[in-house]
Amino acid sequence: MELVLQQKQELNLIMTVKLRQAIELLQYTTYELYQYIREQELENPLIDLVEQKNGSLYEEKSNGKVKSISPTKMAVDLVSSKDMSMRDKLLEQANLLFKPVQDQKIIRFIIHNLDDNGYLYLNQNEPFPYGEFEENEIDRGIQLLQQVGPTGIGARDLKECLLLQITIDFPKEKLAECLIRNYLDLLANKKWNDIVARMNITMTQVKDINDFILTLNPRPCSSISDFSIEYLNPDIIVEIKESEISFYLNDSYLPKINFNNEYTSLLTNKDETSKYINDKYTSYQWLLSSIEQRRQTIMKIVKVIINKQESFFKDGFMSLEPLTLKEVAEEIEMHESTVSRATMNKVIQTPKGTFELRMFFTSKLETVEGNSVSQTKVKWLLETFIAKENKFKPLSDQKIASYFNSEKGITISRRTISKYREELKIPSSSNRKEIKF
Repeated sequence: MELVLQQKQELNLIMTVKLRQAIELLQYTTYELYQYIREQELENPLIDLVEQKNGSLYEEKSNGKVKSISPTKMAVDLVSSKDMSMRDKLLEQANLLFKPVQDQKIIRFIIHNLDDNGYLYLNQNEPFPYGEFEENEIDRGIQLLQQVGPTGIGARDLKECLLLQITIDFPKEKLAECLIRNYLDLLANKKWNDIVARMNITMTQVKDINDFILTLNPRPCSSISDFSIEYLNPDIIVEIKESEISFYLNDSYLPKINFNNEYTSLLTNKDETSKYINDKYTSYQWLLSSIEQRRQTIMKIVKVIINKQESFFKDGFMSLEPLTLKEVAEEIEMHESTVSRATMNKVIQTPKGTFELRMFFTSKLETVEGNSVSQTKVKWLLETFIAKENKFKPLSDQKIASYFNSEKGITISRRTISKYREELKIPSSSNRKEIKF
């Protein structure tokens, strides 16, 4: 055996700390970038931040009006100053109305365990789903709660919610009560003939009962959520003025990053302090260049999206064109992974609404003429078609697929129609069918 020394040249990409941080920075939303800059100020004494006077971090939407909110007034401060929540109001009213201590304890337990729709959420897999209370005490607490909240509040499921509304507000609707108590699954699946046979009533009566049940509220307390104000922080804003599309990054609230001149003299010293200061100076320069690189990358990507999807910004979803990350990457001469990271978690505000930036990347389906149509447009066409169909004779997925092929020239399978319908939360044809006399 002969030992031989060889030289071999290899090209490897080493993931340095700075490179990893630059990639993370690209993925940040504008608000996350704002937080990151603030963190860097605490870690690097050379960074001196100056707040922008006209910057706004959130848009508060209330009664159709929009207000700008300063970045120095954080969301947590705004939430803490909100009006009393509905949950708090229920607790206050219950304490005033019910004096027995045990009643107050039961009602507090129920109110604190209500979900956003007003249902009592209890994990039946836990050893003690009712806490320290017995099931009959919870039943009584739910009945008491009807006196201070919307009828149906505190129900453990849809059946109980509807029955509470009927027994309290519509005690004469005995047939509706019977149907909900015994045949709610048949009603949900629109098994009209089965209901007629089981209850021994006419189809006209079934229609009347169904129409009445539709007047009940399946979400008795949809406004119970503690946060009554919603905040919108788009990363990109698109505007149309005189048929011209323009856009800008919504980053005017980001603080200006200045160099702290107090440390200038220490940069040239030859000691340990100087080494530390120079390291921090490198970090300061890296932060400036990385933010600018992030900004330029997003600008390039959005410019391509607007050029490719110009018809969408003017006409809406019906005009959304197929577009892939790869196509944008080739257009701006960057790697596809860079485009993927730069568009991640970003929100774009347009005249047609506010969406995730990723929404503009949609796969395509082929047409009979050999052209392509976006998946999003097909979903929009499907939703529109089903909304206008004959509800007494709704079409099956196979018939809809055949219609798209023959009338719209879009090559699509029954399975794809079924997939899109489920994604749009549209029931099957049997569950869309209405009663016909």
